[in-house]
Amino acid sequence: MATEPTIREVLPGLTGRIVATYEECGSINHLGHSPLPSYREVVEILGDLREILYPGYGRRQNLHMGNVAYHVGDLVDSLYDRLRQQIARALQHDCRSREPEDQIEERAQLLTVGFLEKIPELRGILAQDVEAAFEGDPAARSLDEIVFCYPGVSAVTVYRLAHLLYNLGVPLIPRMMSEYAHGKTGIDIHPGARIGSHFFIDHGTGVVIGQTTEIGERVKVYQGVTLGAISFPRDESTGEVVRGTKRHPTIEDDVVIYANATILGGATTIGHHAVIGSSAWLTRSVAPYTTVTIENPKLRYRESPDVRMDDAYFQRLDYQI
Repeated sequence: MATEPTIREVLPGLTGRIVATYEECGSINHLGHSPLPSYREVVEILGDLREILYPGYGRRQNLHMGNVAYHVGDLVDSLYDRLRQQIARALQHDCRSREPEDQIEERAQLLTVGFLEKIPELRGILAQDVEAAFEGDPAARSLDEIVFCYPGVSAVTVYRLAHLLYNLGVPLIPRMMSEYAHGKTGIDIHPGARIGSHFFIDHGTGVVIGQTTEIGERVKVYQGVTLGAISFPRDESTGEVVRGTKRHPTIEDDVVIYANATILGGATTIGHHAVIGSSAWLTRSVAPYTTVTIENPKLRYRESPDVRMDDAYFQRLDYQI
């Protein structure tokens, strides 16, 4: 009588079949000797950066001007070593980098210092973003509530950190940061986008802001807004997507974009002080001070043949929220 093979008899063959795919699907392997940046470490670095940007709101309470310098000093000292190591790993992994290890380490040190030096300026910009959120939402009761609770502020904070690293030429880590924020808030902002001060995303779920988007100052965006590309041009000889072109729209100062609006194309510019209504779909430019809305749709009501929906009918309904 034949018996079923045990799991220990099956596992070696199964392992061999899995490992065989490492050659067949070699484009999704990383079997080199250089370690990749650690996703967990990058997330922890973001947590420490938030402590520096918004002291007193996170892990450490009871801070005051007499002890905050010591707290921030410890964080900066630790951050320098950890961030430098992750940047060095990213540089070493970058396929375009053919530098010796000592040169990579030197570049990582310079990039880390350059990033940390911009933190004071970044705090000033984030303070303006928080103020814009408070001014733009009558439901907000305090600036503390904005910092603690608003996903738009959280996403923009991570974006501005990732954007600094992106502009410094650090590979991979900015996208790791932005995708972490995307998963936590539902807001997807590419670190390459250029966004001015006093930027407010209200509610935020489903917002997408593409890599080459340019946004001016005092812009307000609601949930579900997409600032995307119409199409991706391809190289005629190779058929590959052409990278580095302006694919996403430009939004000038003091624009409001309401929920679920879609604005596409690198040549599309929304002029200053324009208002884009909910669910609008735009692929061409809009002049300043223009309001764009969709014509009100018509609602159709069909009465059920066995129910007369008069006043008495509606009084019988028990609506609860």
